[in-house]
Amino acid sequence: MNPKNQSIDIKNLVIWLAVSAGGAVGVGGIALHRGESLNSFWFVVAAVCVYALGYRFYSAFVAAKVLVLDGSRATPAERFNDGRDFVPTNKWVVFGHHFAAIAGPGPLIGPTLAAQFGYLPGTLWILIGAVLGGCVQDFVILFCSIRRDGRSLGQMARDELGPIGGTAALLGVMMIMIILIAVLGLVVVNAMKHSPWATSTVAATIPIAVIIGLYMRNIRPGRVIEATVIGVGLLLLAVAGGGWIDGAASLRGGFDYDSPQLALMVIGYGFAAAVLPVWLLLAPRDYLSTFMKLGTIAALAIAILILHPEVKMPALTRFTDGSGPIFGGKLFPFVFITIACGAISGFHSLISSGTTPKLLANEADARFIGYGAMMMESFVAIMAMVAATVLEPGIYFAINSPAGIVGKEAVDAVAKISAWGFPVTVEQMQHLAKAMGEGSLFARTGGAPSLAVGMASLFASAFGESLLSLWYHFAIMFEALFILTTLDAGTRVARFMLQDLLGNFVPLLGRTSWYPGVLLTSGLVVSAWGYFLYMGTIDPLGGINSLWPLFGIANQMLATIALCVATTILVKSGKARQAWVSALPLSWLIIVTSTAALEKLFSPELRVGFLAHAADLSTKLAQGGLPSAQAASAPQLIFNDYLDAGLTLMFLTVTWVLVLDTLRVIYCILAGKPHPPISETAREPSRLVEDWARD
Repeated sequence: MNPKNQSIDIKNLVIWLAVSAGGAVGVGGIALHRGESLNSFWFVVAAVCVYALGYRFYSAFVAAKVLVLDGSRATPAERFNDGRDFVPTNKWVVFGHHFAAIAGPGPLIGPTLAAQFGYLPGTLWILIGAVLGGCVQDFVILFCSIRRDGRSLGQMARDELGPIGGTAALLGVMMIMIILIAVLGLVVVNAMKHSPWATSTVAATIPIAVIIGLYMRNIRPGRVIEATVIGVGLLLLAVAGGGWIDGAASLRGGFDYDSPQLALMVIGYGFAAAVLPVWLLLAPRDYLSTFMKLGTIAALAIAILILHPEVKMPALTRFTDGSGPIFGGKLFPFVFITIACGAISGFHSLISSGTTPKLLANEADARFIGYGAMMMESFVAIMAMVAATVLEPGIYFAINSPAGIVGKEAVDAVAKISAWGFPVTVEQMQHLAKAMGEGSLFARTGGAPSLAVGMASLFASAFGESLLSLWYHFAIMFEALFILTTLDAGTRVARFMLQDLLGNFVPLLGRTSWYPGVLLTSGLVVSAWGYFLYMGTIDPLGGINSLWPLFGIANQMLATIALCVATTILVKSGKARQAWVSALPLSWLIIVTSTAALEKLFSPELRVGFLAHAADLSTKLAQGGLPSAQAASAPQLIFNDYLDAGLTLMFLTVTWVLVLDTLRVIYCILAGKPHPPISETAREPSRLVEDWARD
């Protein structure tokens, strides 16, 4: 062996042994620490080391031994380049689009809400679930779609499993997708309502994206760095301009809207994002938004490293028994359902089989984009967990606990929360609200406000105490941007899925190049999720209560469907011995999602079971036991409970049809019996490899 190569090998060995040791110490410190509060520095150390090891070794194994990536093979973006949906795109732009599209409310809100159980369960699941589950799912589905002309998840299920499993997957995925987008829209509407700063900044990103899209395609083609500098500069000006507009009495009224008005605007934006060429709005907007997302998360990580604040939340709280004030349900299975996107997200499989495979110019980049982007999202979830748990537990529960649990009056709320063992005072909450520029922070449920308070506190301590209210409103706006970029990509993906579905009956509608079909299917998709979104804005309880419980369950069931398809394809490809890379997370998700769905359907606990809550409300309404205000909204709430139960039952049925059909097809493959043939497209050599390598 060459002495030089031997010294490099030894150096690499020492580096990765050090990373492994750092990861072991970090994870061990988080898992085993008890008694005094834990330093948040260990969260960053554990996350960075675990992700580095996962990407360097596990993703490399999957890429080389399981999928066998081929960088010289032409991708769908090259073969079907139409200038609108299929467009060979620089890998950094694709990474930016993909990360922006997948990184929605889940990695921010899920860990924040799951902190009700303590910091330990959620943190361990975010780290383990992402490396072994979420990253693998995104990577494998992206690869499978690239090898199948950029087909959607539903169409791949139909091709690989046959008519029974495929039809169930197509219908189930479409319904799940509609609910997911509606929830995303509702969260962003609630974040922007009566907030001129957030609304004006988010609105400004649209013309900025169009300018950058035109710049990269027509004005200075291929000048990605130039466009990035200009775009990021304009984006920062938009953030500063939002604060100026918010402070100008003559201008702020033009961006101050209530929920139904914002819902209509979001619906209009979703339609535009689905029908306009991807290079004009979607890709550049998501690419630029990624810099704000990554920049903010990097600043948050730096603030944690500088301050290394103590984590105030205990490792485990008393609420692991299911009595938590923020949401009902025991630690298992609801910590996994609540964390959702931070560890594994079915929604990502729709992006990995939607817009991204139609943009990827080199198959070898699938590892960087599929595995790497999900790894980055998981790090966002770790930062969200830290930001939530460095708050005093009393403050955390005062912000996130609904008034119906702790009481409408501040005095009653602090008394109840303090009785749980998490002391907080009215004066403490008033001072905090004033510092954040808010009238009150009591019962600001949903996770976003408490996360913003945690982020603002860290930023202010690290970069300027006098700017606390500025940091708070920046964090709220940052969360809104995080969510909206997922909504636009999700709408386009749902359009692709509907075209795939309708194309089985009317082939012309399945062609993404036929513009009348694009307009029709986009209108149908936006109308479907727009209905749920608009109804949510006029719901007596704000919509989140009726739609949000479905989000986690639907999302994880969608991941189950994706992993069923991935496992089937791996076995068909002669990789039965390596199929455990997708079968392992699939088995875990089947257990978690089935348990959660059954509990949400049949649990007698009123804060858990949909049917139990509907029956209780119906009985009280019939007996006249409700106050007049509650009696007026009770019929709507009862309908919402039954709707939630019906959708949950449908999702559960679809999931098990897919699981059983997957087992049937795999048995036929291994036993040599007839089964649907593999649908992978024949290899064509790429003509872009050299050009993109030079770029």
